[in-house]
Amino acid sequence: MKVGLLGLGTVGTGTAEILLSPSGRNPLLKEIEIARIGVRSLSKPREVALPSDRFTTDLESIVTDPNLEIIVELIGGIEPARSLILQAIKAGKHIVTANKAVMARHGDEIYTAANEAGVYVLLEAAVGGGIPIIQPLKQSLGVNKIERVTGIINGTTNYILTQMQHEGSDFAEVLAEAQQLGYAEADPTADVEGYDATDKISILASLAFGGRIHYDDIQREGIRQVNVTDINYARQLGFVVKLLAIAQRDEHTHGSLQVRVGPTLVPEDHPLASVNGVNNAILVEADPLGQVMFYGPGAGKGATASAVVSDILQIISVLQSNAQNHPLLTCSHQNYCTITPIEELETRFYARFLCGDRPGVIGHLGTCFAHAKVSLESVVQIGFQDNLAEVVVVTHDVQEGNFRQAVESINQEDINVTSILRVL
Repeated sequence: MKVGLLGLGTVGTGTAEILLSPSGRNPLLKEIEIARIGVRSLSKPREVALPSDRFTTDLESIVTDPNLEIIVELIGGIEPARSLILQAIKAGKHIVTANKAVMARHGDEIYTAANEAGVYVLLEAAVGGGIPIIQPLKQSLGVNKIERVTGIINGTTNYILTQMQHEGSDFAEVLAEAQQLGYAEADPTADVEGYDATDKISILASLAFGGRIHYDDIQREGIRQVNVTDINYARQLGFVVKLLAIAQRDEHTHGSLQVRVGPTLVPEDHPLASVNGVNNAILVEADPLGQVMFYGPGAGKGATASAVVSDILQIISVLQSNAQNHPLLTCSHQNYCTITPIEELETRFYARFLCGDRPGVIGHLGTCFAHAKVSLESVVQIGFQDNLAEVVVVTHDVQEGNFRQAVESINQEDINVTSILRVL
């Protein structure tokens, strides 16, 4: 079985290392040959020992090579990855990719082309690194009715929030530390603004709920606005702060989904509360199974390469069994899921206010929330800051539109909201 590899960076190198050392692993690995490798530069030193004539900078020649059966796309980004994947599909190649961005934003186009061409597109490595979650959602959990998927699926932000909690450092300081350690990119926008997690929950929601997802319908918030003060107050209230990606059935509509990404207060006894550092975890709630959590390294050379090679084996095993259009590997759903509008999302909220130290302030807060039909779980005056009283409010489950309306009506000359976070 001849494979073409697009990209020989960290994950590509890890993939090649596994395929070149099959001893002790699945015996099918011995039947795989890395026939061609697409790279940016032929002069760059390589960590893997492969004949030089297998390397090329002409990536299009790989995806159209009639001798190759599987194309492994590991170059990342939208273009030229999208165009190369579509060319490979048109040429009848099966695809294995770790590219969450291209699949989240152009999955419709790619899967439609794959279904028409009768080829497979597998993407286990696109979400959760080495954590097996894509195939379990498609296969092992397929007999369940999925109610909710909640994930910590970005290692960079989880590391930053963990360090802010444990060290008491502010965001900018911990981000710089993460960049020095290689946990954050020089441009961390995709991670800290929530784009990476949004790509991933788009893929998970599509698989869990059997419909395609409009990427732009997903509500997204990053972690730049999270500060140490809120993390400390959350701890006093029995919570930790995590960047959560959530997809769930909307109980108040027929068939609609709530899909969102944002910093969230998680109860200390919740399974996701103890997921720290760069680790990822995905909690699936299903009927009749109940809760099951997938936990492990969400990125890295070995972890992601493990998922890539597992997809290659999946395709080979199906091809050798002469199965056509294997129903558990193809993307069978064609329709888009209906996503609940942002203002109708229901969740609990944490809000911190700086208020003038005068009689009636807390009463004013309560009145404004009541008029907006926002039920409060607790209102606590935490302390003082610059002669202003700090008041923390935690709500019951409320509609986001009502909550935002209440906050807007509360803002006065001597009452200002300083932080808003969701509560799981």
